[in-house]
Amino acid sequence: MLGENIKKLGFGLMRLPKKDEVIDIEQVKEMVDLFMDAGFTYFDTAWAYAGSEDAIRQALVERYPRESFQLATKNAAWINCKTKEEAIAQFDTSLKQTGAGYFDFYLLHNLGEARTKYFDDFDMWNWVQEKKKEGLIKHVGFSFHSTPEELDEILTKHPEMEFVQLQINYADWENPAIQSRGVYEVARKHNKPVIIMEPVKGGILANPPEVVEKVFKEAEPSSSVASWAVRFAANLEGVLVVLSGMSSIEQMKDNLSYMKDFCGLDEKQVTTINKARAELNKIPLIPCTTCNYCAKVCPEDIGISGTFTAMNILNLYNNKAAAVHQENWLVGGHGRKKATECVKCGACEEACPQHISIREELERCVKELGE
Repeated sequence: MLGENIKKLGFGLMRLPKKDEVIDIEQVKEMVDLFMDAGFTYFDTAWAYAGSEDAIRQALVERYPRESFQLATKNAAWINCKTKEEAIAQFDTSLKQTGAGYFDFYLLHNLGEARTKYFDDFDMWNWVQEKKKEGLIKHVGFSFHSTPEELDEILTKHPEMEFVQLQINYADWENPAIQSRGVYEVARKHNKPVIIMEPVKGGILANPPEVVEKVFKEAEPSSSVASWAVRFAANLEGVLVVLSGMSSIEQMKDNLSYMKDFCGLDEKQVTTINKARAELNKIPLIPCTTCNYCAKVCPEDIGISGTFTAMNILNLYNNKAAAVHQENWLVGGHGRKKATECVKCGACEEACPQHISIREELERCVKELGE
């Protein structure tokens, strides 16, 4: 049975801790051990997450019995693939990098808009079913970033998909750009178990504006602000697992503390989240989750997500010095070009899962973050 004996917290491997710009394998091992010792077993990586598959091979696969955990990875046929052979080569690379032998969950990665066409053109739908018959995949699904209407179309066309991975968090529940509620309800209509990604919105909801933090701290002084975001997602009906992209041992310990015996939210807690969302909705932000799909297609190597992170700091805290410092570190400090060098080609907007008007926002960032 799909998801049997899987506890609701999943270890997302997109934002692993780094030391000198390289994934810190020893810290990842400690995090894996804490996670497994607490009875959690679901790990989520992807071919597109640089270094992640190799890291989980060293930290998990080579150290634990294969049957003791569930490993998920993904196929991004829309990234630099011109043929079906190039697309399916990602699977072989993932098998080699993880050393897992097979995948418990295999996802067609980031469907929606122009990206879906690659999976259609390469007939990846039938290909994954073949791999399932071969025993190399146990469960097949897809991750999705687009509209409820498009999700409904895909699930109607492909009822063989066993689950869907969606971006859901309390901040985007009614957000017309993300439509968390809408896509969730479509998945439920099709009776598909839901795996939730971005419950903390790329870390943004771990450090929300003071007015939002105040709402949570008044309700539960000892609970972390991030815990509210993860618990909101885990409380939804039909959710198989909630992925948290943990980057430190401290984040791991915090997540385990409230998810180990999670039994749902009570009415008062739901009211608190609704109140926090209302406060958050009063503040305009760029809805970037730092997935960096834009960076993969930008011909000028502009530091788009770093610029947006800096701009959001300015919007939230009205601290230009802190925002400029963050921009210098996240953009120039990581070898990226500044937004002033954007050529406005629009490739980034086609790849953006959040449907951000990137060119327009970068222009605003240049004006407001400039000296």
